[in-house]
Amino acid sequence: MLRHEFRPGRLVAGTFFVLAGVTFAGDAGGLWDTPWFAMIPIVVVGLVLAAVTALLAGGIRRRRRGTDGGEGGTSGGRGASAGAEGRGGATATGAWRGPTG
Repeated sequence: MLRHEFRPGRLVAGTFFVLAGVTFAGDAGGLWDTPWFAMIPIVVVGLVLAAVTALLAGGIRRRRRGTDGGEGGTSGGRGASAGAEGRGGATATGAWRGPTG
């Protein structure tokens, strides 16, 4: 049983931050010599990959929720006439109702 949903973007970000920490620790311990600017590409690439991974996972999660959920394939759980419920907008037939309905 899952206690929380899997967030692959956080996993990728954490992996790159651990890599940056190991690189810094190895330099501080005298195992190797790392230039000061080497951390910048490691962290930036990690954050970019984490963002891309999170966006892809979110898109997949939304698509699955839309097709497997009980809303008949609508995204966000809103029906076809959600914009026409007293706030103006187009009705289910496509006619414009105006701001007062």
